[in-house]
Amino acid sequence: MLISRRQIWHFTIGAAALPLLARVAAAQNYPSRPVHLVVTVPAGGSPDIIARLLGQWLSDRLAQPIVVENRPGASANIGTEFVVRATPDGYTLLLAMSANAINASLYPKLNYNFISDVAPVALIGRIPLVLVANPSLPAKTVPELIAYAKANPGKINMASAGKGTPLDVAGELFKMMAGVDIVSVTYQGESLAIPDLLSGQMQIMFGVVPASLGYIRSGKLRALGVTTQARQQVLPELPAMDEFLPGFEAAGWYGVAAPKNTPADVVALLNKEINGALRDPAIEKRLAELGVGPGGGSASDFAAFIAAETEKWAKVVNFAGSKAN
Repeated sequence: MLISRRQIWHFTIGAAALPLLARVAAAQNYPSRPVHLVVTVPAGGSPDIIARLLGQWLSDRLAQPIVVENRPGASANIGTEFVVRATPDGYTLLLAMSANAINASLYPKLNYNFISDVAPVALIGRIPLVLVANPSLPAKTVPELIAYAKANPGKINMASAGKGTPLDVAGELFKMMAGVDIVSVTYQGESLAIPDLLSGQMQIMFGVVPASLGYIRSGKLRALGVTTQARQQVLPELPAMDEFLPGFEAAGWYGVAAPKNTPADVVALLNKEINGALRDPAIEKRLAELGVGPGGGSASDFAAFIAAETEKWAKVVNFAGSKAN
């Protein structure tokens, strides 16, 4: 039987379209099996708790298990690369974090580009920080701290809770915007830095608000400002850093991302359900207890947010000359 060129052409086009049609059909039935949500830190921490909280909501809504899978290591890079390389079908998701935006410049030789290799789904929320000081420091306000630091260059020690963490880059942003010479001392986590801050060996630190509240309220640490552009309800009298350094904003954040080329309707469905979860009073209350402020918005909103965060922290990392440990 002879086959015309037109028939061959139609056959070729049809064959090329089969993978796309298969993906479209799969997306329309999504999800039809368990979905894996990859967390890039060990089990038990706030990211893991948030992933399981959100996973349970999505499991109930989507009628499929959301399996939280911990893949820690290399400051979130191992788990992130695993998701980036996964099949873009919506069955492998990432609990994205602020570390992903910071790592883009902190690690110059990553095997992926976070901005171009993921499909942002939704922002879960931001984690406000607070600038705290040992009470022995003469400065009682941010302007007084800046003036004291300029009069005493290199005399103030600032505890840094891990190179490239939100707490670390917040401190470097402060040094950059205030134009002060402050010594950054790196610890492997906020909990290890606190004792030296309480003893006066360190004079200042940027800390997570919930972890710092007890010390602030007991008078063991003095709060100078929050890092969000607006004041925080939990510390209503405390000014925002932006009031003294216009444009200053630093916060950790969590969100959900998928591999690039994940079907748009899958992303839209996940975005809708995650936004629904964030409006649930019980989930909102639990996130607040973990120090996570309001999130939500569209997938494109989250994409723009990631791009802005990546650009901002690249400037800070370059200013500080920071390098991954």
